[in-house]
Amino acid sequence: MAGADRVAFVSGGGRGIGRSICHALSRNGHPVVVADLRWELAEETASAITGAGGTAEAIMLDVTEAASVRAAVEKTEGGLGPIDVLVNNAGWDSMRPFLDTDEEFWDRIIDVNFKGALRLTHLVLPGMLDRGSGRLINIASDAGRIGSAQQAVYSGAKGGLIAFTKTIAREAARRGVTANAVCPGITRTPLVDEMYADAGDSEATMAKLARLAPMRRLGEPDDVAAAVVFFASTAAGYITGQTLSVSGGLSMAG
Repeated sequence: MAGADRVAFVSGGGRGIGRSICHALSRNGHPVVVADLRWELAEETASAITGAGGTAEAIMLDVTEAASVRAAVEKTEGGLGPIDVLVNNAGWDSMRPFLDTDEEFWDRIIDVNFKGALRLTHLVLPGMLDRGSGRLINIASDAGRIGSAQQAVYSGAKGGLIAFTKTIAREAARRGVTANAVCPGITRTPLVDEMYADAGDSEATMAKLARLAPMRRLGEPDDVAAAVVFFASTAAGYITGQTLSVSGGLSMAG
């Protein structure tokens, strides 16, 4: 299969978009590392993959801690082998007007959504460059492309992730490594459900948001996973530095 023996490492792989990415990469032949702060969910996802005939390993990962990131990468490389596909998916947000936030909130948003990707990429990229091949896929957000009300700091962090992706693409292109960003629109995940519940919004609001998209539905995790599988494939070998919106047509520019 296309991904045979090309190890994929997915941060935040235990649930939501990350879980779908892990399953999709496995179906395409990749051994998958399900790395997540929620150990039980990582184990559950990895077990489901192995039960379906794939190869997967659950690893505890806190992307905000350098020691945890290093331990996860070293465990992966000592077990399944070098990481060929790195998917920086771990993320977190809470919907709040900017003036209702403080530096502690800013630090957490930036640490999880931006610096977590920096930490993992900094450790994994050298091996890719040495081997002359690799795929870096960052899960950003349409909020980082066009902005989003009550998500000012998250939008800024994801915008930074998009710019970081493009820069790595420029620096790594001649060494056989591609870097691309996938930007989900509003996608039905446990985190999104929690965010709108915390903001006091109801299912009626979610239905209204769905009607705004030309396709008249919210995104599903599998929609995002399909884009990741493409960028991870050999078919995308001449594509780098790109930002792909997966939003049902909700955002077509920006």
